[in-house]
Amino acid sequence: MYIGHRGIQNCLASDWPLTILLFSPMDLPQNPIELARKIDLTVLKPDAVRGDFERYCTVARELKLHGICVHGSRVLLAAAFLEESDVKIITMAGFPTGANDSDTKRYETEVAADNGAHEIELAINLGWLKEREDARIVREIRDVVEAADERPVGVIIESELLNRDEKLRLAEIISEAGAQSVVLGTELLSEAPPSMDDIKMLREVLEAKISIKAAGRIPDSKTALALLQAGAARLAISELALLLGDA
Repeated sequence: MYIGHRGIQNCLASDWPLTILLFSPMDLPQNPIELARKIDLTVLKPDAVRGDFERYCTVARELKLHGICVHGSRVLLAAAFLEESDVKIITMAGFPTGANDSDTKRYETEVAADNGAHEIELAINLGWLKEREDARIVREIRDVVEAADERPVGVIIESELLNRDEKLRLAEIISEAGAQSVVLGTELLSEAPPSMDDIKMLREVLEAKISIKAAGRIPDSKTALALLQAGAARLAISELALLLGDA
């Protein structure tokens, strides 16, 4: 596969010495292959068809990305396209609003696991958070963690809807409930990149074992590098142009 000159791999390859001078080598991937392992492709448009999934899965396989994120109804399809591949299949429970009943989220998780999902991302009930029903959120996350049967569970934080106190409380809840990661933002509410300030704040308060994935719109490789330097461990990208240089 041709990776165009504007694609993220070639962008990074061309200015890698400058990157190493600007940022600590411990904070960033040391080469484009390491960067690829930090990227998840997302295919979440409601009108996506079989050909879209085949294309995205092919890119994920050939670039050796970390994972591909799809709706629950497409987990089996992604598993077929990614058979004998190291690419992880990621799906959501309660997405996009998080207002589903907790039992529904648990069932979604169980079905996704049976169909071949490797990771689950949970949209929590933000109304409960604003009502300070923290114990209910802890129980919901723990239920999904149990249903995931040792598969990693990430909790989605829609930062545009939360104030600083709510974000900090949610970080404490996530730590208590046993989730493995935080997914900061989606493209549901904003086309802006994830907040660097939110990533830095959460990285300071979360346990080291809980990773941060920056989702939402990541327009170019410079933004991707900045998000990683701010404390994100992985990136979610929906635009193939960033990887292939088609833009």
